[in-house]
Amino acid sequence: MESGGAQALTQRFPVDVIKIDKSFVDALRSDESGSAVSPAITSAIISMSESAKLLTIVEGVEQVEQVERLKDLGCEQAQGYYFGRPMDAAAMEAYLAAGPGEVSEMAA
Repeated sequence: MESGGAQALTQRFPVDVIKIDKSFVDALRSDESGSAVSPAITSAIISMSESAKLLTIVEGVEQVEQVERLKDLGCEQAQGYYFGRPMDAAAMEAYLAAGPGEVSEMAA
């Protein structure tokens, strides 16, 4: 989709975040078959999102190789087990109370 088309789409529908599904990320693993289709689609989604000035978040990141590949594709935000496992409220409070620690960041 061209930049103008992406902007027209966001004007028609109230969108401010694009999330990229884990299925695209799974194909970025170093042990996959090496298909160029998923990285090409992922890159296109990131580019379209940037041109429309939308936030892009990639879901399901589990390996450092995926983080590195996503950085190469221009992605700056992601979520998944690589960054942390789900926590209950008490564990989250303890985590936040501990203050800044060693946190993996996409932009690092």
